[in-house]
Amino acid sequence: MTGGANSPEAGDGASSVGSSFHTMWRELLPIGRHPDSHGYRRFAWTGADAECRAWFREQAETRGLTYEVDRNGNQWAWLGDPAGGDAVVTGSHLDSVPDGGAFDGPLGVVSSFAALDELRSRRVEFTRPLAIVNFGDEEGARFGLACVGSRLAAGQLTVEGAHRLTDGEGVSLPRAMEAAGYDPDAIGPDPERLARIGAFVELHVEQGRALDLSGDAVGIASSIWPHGRWRFDFRGEANHAGTTRLVDRRDPMLSYAETVLAARREARLAGAVATFGKIAVEPNGVNAIPSLVRGWLDSRAEDQTTLDTVVDAIEEAARDHAQAHGVELDVVRESFTPVVEFEHALRDEIARILGRDTAELKVPVLGTGAGHDAGILSGTVPTAMLFVRNPTGVSHSPAEHAAEDDCLAGVTALADVLEGLVRR
Repeated sequence: MTGGANSPEAGDGASSVGSSFHTMWRELLPIGRHPDSHGYRRFAWTGADAECRAWFREQAETRGLTYEVDRNGNQWAWLGDPAGGDAVVTGSHLDSVPDGGAFDGPLGVVSSFAALDELRSRRVEFTRPLAIVNFGDEEGARFGLACVGSRLAAGQLTVEGAHRLTDGEGVSLPRAMEAAGYDPDAIGPDPERLARIGAFVELHVEQGRALDLSGDAVGIASSIWPHGRWRFDFRGEANHAGTTRLVDRRDPMLSYAETVLAARREARLAGAVATFGKIAVEPNGVNAIPSLVRGWLDSRAEDQTTLDTVVDAIEEAARDHAQAHGVELDVVRESFTPVVEFEHALRDEIARILGRDTAELKVPVLGTGAGHDAGILSGTVPTAMLFVRNPTGVSHSPAEHAAEDDCLAGVTALADVLEGLVRR
């Protein structure tokens, strides 16, 4: 791909869909990009988030779409009557994990606008309203809970629960929203809005290598593995690192380290995944034994039974290690999403649209261990997902990558799907 891993650029013979895609991609690319890590820090209700939201609004208004922000801060761009019902909705999110890649989230939003441009160039006649959405705070990087915007809309996060969310600096979600110019008192379930949606299709870069191994540019999601986040608080005793004998220590770091190894072991045995990717230490001094080590576990598995088995085994190992070192342990489940089976009828219809009944265009159907807004909405709205090939499988990293041709193949596939649905 020309222009580097994060910068697809249109070639001399670029199609109209390619030109549209690349223009938007170049505009969005610098927003929130850290000069040292080259990763993205687009966290909810920050300056970078505001820039992304302004970009979304500009794209909507440039295309003559009806722009609105719902009670939970999610952005919508409508073609047709927003209250018409049975709408076809596409989109994704624009926020990122700490030092994340360029494609996770933004590829879906940019591709949605580009797909609309393609449909207009085809002179498609719409019989259903069409909307593009940017869901807020999908990654949960700032407040520790993923998919806040869609969870609130779907009633999976209570107002009280949302108001209790705080970031690492102690800033609450309501305070952050208010500082960004939004009304935190308005948040809550939005069943009327969701009732207007007849289908939601989210395009996303694949977070794995299944498509690369199969040789396909685009795939269809079958399901999302059940997954959750657990906080492990190991409480010991702060003391001097140079004068405290090893046998006299109550060092929570030891229990934490042994638990990390146990998580890897249990996940490997079960064919699941388990990751301790975030840690907080108090008092966090080089020459001080910690009094508290707080680690966050992310675990996912193909089915609920396997996930329960893995997490229970990790917690049991953690308690054994804590007891051995004279350390206290609290385990709190901070979030959980059960297995998501995307609606089979919508999935099969998309497969028919993309397959065109020819063997050489048959589209693979694959599961994923990553959570998405589409998964949150699946209990209320018929949802489906398209994946675009990721040649390395790397995601949540500045090295995240998708080839130019595959990005444009994703736009074309999304346009084909939307055309098939809006003319249904």
